[in-house]
Amino acid sequence: MSTKDSDAGGHPLDPLAPAEIERSWDVATEERGLSEDARAIEITLADPPKAALRAFEDDGSRPERRARIVARDKTERASYEGVVSLEDEAVLEWTEIEHGQPRMIGEEFVEVEQTVTTNQEFREAVRRRGADPDLAIVTAWSAGYDFVPEDIDRDRRLAHGIAWLQGDADDEGAEAYNRPLSGIHAWVDLDDREVVKLVDTGPKTEDVVRDLRTSYYREEKRDLREDLEPYNVIQPEGPSWEVDGHTVEWQNWHVRVGFNHREGLVLHDVSYDDDGDERTILRRASWPEVVTAYNDPDPDHDWKAPFDVGEYGLGRLANSLTEGCDCLGYMHYWDAALNDGDGNAQVIPNAICLHEEDYGLLWKHYDWRVGDHEVRRNRRLVISFISTIGNYDFGFYWYFYQDGSVEGEVRLTGCNATGLLGEDDRETGYAETIGPGHKSMLHQHVFNCRLDFEVDGPENTVREVNLRDVPYGPEGYDPTPHADADRNHLNPHGNAAYVERARFERESEAKRLTDTHAGRYWEIVNEDVRNDATGEPVGYRLVGGDGTNTAFPMQAGSGVVKRAGFAKKHLWVTQYDDDERYPAGEYPNQNPGGEGLPAWTEADRSIADEDLVVWYNLCQTHVSVPEDWPILPAKMVSFKLQPAHFFEENPAIDVPPEHAIKDVEKWTTDRQESMDLDE
Repeated sequence: MSTKDSDAGGHPLDPLAPAEIERSWDVATEERGLSEDARAIEITLADPPKAALRAFEDDGSRPERRARIVARDKTERASYEGVVSLEDEAVLEWTEIEHGQPRMIGEEFVEVEQTVTTNQEFREAVRRRGADPDLAIVTAWSAGYDFVPEDIDRDRRLAHGIAWLQGDADDEGAEAYNRPLSGIHAWVDLDDREVVKLVDTGPKTEDVVRDLRTSYYREEKRDLREDLEPYNVIQPEGPSWEVDGHTVEWQNWHVRVGFNHREGLVLHDVSYDDDGDERTILRRASWPEVVTAYNDPDPDHDWKAPFDVGEYGLGRLANSLTEGCDCLGYMHYWDAALNDGDGNAQVIPNAICLHEEDYGLLWKHYDWRVGDHEVRRNRRLVISFISTIGNYDFGFYWYFYQDGSVEGEVRLTGCNATGLLGEDDRETGYAETIGPGHKSMLHQHVFNCRLDFEVDGPENTVREVNLRDVPYGPEGYDPTPHADADRNHLNPHGNAAYVERARFERESEAKRLTDTHAGRYWEIVNEDVRNDATGEPVGYRLVGGDGTNTAFPMQAGSGVVKRAGFAKKHLWVTQYDDDERYPAGEYPNQNPGGEGLPAWTEADRSIADEDLVVWYNLCQTHVSVPEDWPILPAKMVSFKLQPAHFFEENPAIDVPPEHAIKDVEKWTTDRQESMDLDE
């Protein structure tokens, strides 16, 4: 399907190289006359239009390589987006951003902390809580829109600074999130680097140092278990994958790996080699928005609803992954070349990890008549990255399986954002007590996944599948279903049930919630391609994870729903548009809302036999317990794409047993003999 990286000139979807990043910024700043105080928010590859990519795949006609630039000129107090031709070294497009603000950048986080911690009004507020201002730290949260104080101009580029205490005079290594300085709110102008307004709703404890217990998580602060033996994952003959630049081939799978500032890891051109026929499944898959919305009406917390993609950037906050910890076994890594605020290239080493892992049983059957065991181990390919957004750490994983299925998973860990309880306060359901005087607020994490499907071709359709029961007889329940032998029943024995399929025709029909009672899932099918064995259209099922995908409880008309309207439904389906990439709109930062999926689907376009995109939300409601503190054990949310009439039989039928891969019996005998000698 795709031209490989080894072809001349690489691939049009290859991320920008460091030299391309810096050249793009030089062209933009010189041609557009940006001031010396202009900041490069984002310099990334401008993905070629899908039509241009198809032309490249068909006849090798290479699309022009372009960079997309987002900039903030702090002197002019204006934000811009533009496109630079890397071939002509010229600005092709340049537009001022009128709605919302570009996301915040790392330099601004540092500037917010420096600005607030030196502010005298802030320092006095810290002292009122029995703390040393020199030990305070400040994190820049996004300002939102509705909760910006009325006396502050919302056109200013703003951040909302909140504070914690980093230890105390006797223990400067104490973890800061133990001691929130609740009640202090600093509104900071990011252009002027000044505190515009400081609000203090009052302390909930007079001595935040002595009234709160310190819980440690760092290795040097804890007594560690001593009963674990080494667990080594080794592949002495190397891995089963092949990597060529940014492409991966493994167990019939073909995947292209990309990366950008906002979404982080992006998968392109996911296809499956079906006996020499390379069959397309996904054109592009990514996590284009994450919203963490808090439910506690406490004024210290009711405003919290950060957009971790549109306001911070998952890719820009990606970790450098470490062997043996973040990933285990035989690894391959890709670095991420991004930019800093001055337009210089900045590389995150080992930002993306690739490895294989054992995943238990793949399939098995024991035939007792002949004493025959046939069993196969399940091995999966893992492509992942981890991003740290303030107190939370999110791990994003894509799993590829030998049975033709694909799984998208998010693991949530890190430190919960917490608050203080007053002397007479108790847990209310809006928040849960995690320690003396210490609460963790009820909140949701909404992870939106964008799936640009291409199941055996560009024209696909989505069907919803629900389990339906069948009542006794034409008039409903019959208490004596077997009494009248002549009575005609659709369900004479009360056992009948069926799956009902509803075909979505237009976008308005495809705004759906999950339903675990009905076993609801969705099929993405190509009605022009039929399975030779069954005659059914080829397709893939989108199946939810473990049933913890909750509804988004924010009320219609609230500031959160106006800005994150996409979160009110689990599933959306849209007709493909090159410009529709982010479900909350291009710039949700300081945006009043109404953009993205809710606005796009007002057109009610056709989605039957169309080039379409499926948007799926994983909404995890976090009700905290003390066991989630001081570090949250990883919580997992996921969905799976499973083949449905895509193959004619189990595609994992040809996976060899372990003894055909390695001599397990000889290894077991040698190990037993070694153990006998030790005894």
